[in-house]
Amino acid sequence: MLTAAIYIPAAFAEICGCFCFWAWMRLGRPALVLVPGCLSLVLFAWLLTFSPADNAGRAYAIYGGVYIAASLIWSWLVEKLPPDRWDIGGAAIILLAPRG
Repeated sequence: MLTAAIYIPAAFAEICGCFCFWAWMRLGRPALVLVPGCLSLVLFAWLLTFSPADNAGRAYAIYGGVYIAASLIWSWLVEKLPPDRWDIGGAAIILLAPRG
């Protein structure tokens, strides 16, 4: 439960921060969108430091699956592009694969 409480908001903070840069560079939004973008990326990095993983590499690997799922949700809800069966299948393999 602790892991989800850390990784889910971290994923959306990272996606939001990166999307602000995307909006500025690719969608022509004003540079002011970079302020919340930078704050979101700082929040993302800070949240990952609370991971219960023993080392940073493992924390990032665990986070990767959550990030993929969150990216698909973001794409669907914010950008109105629903995931296809390949998106869902790939995310399921990463998130649900047995761990050794």
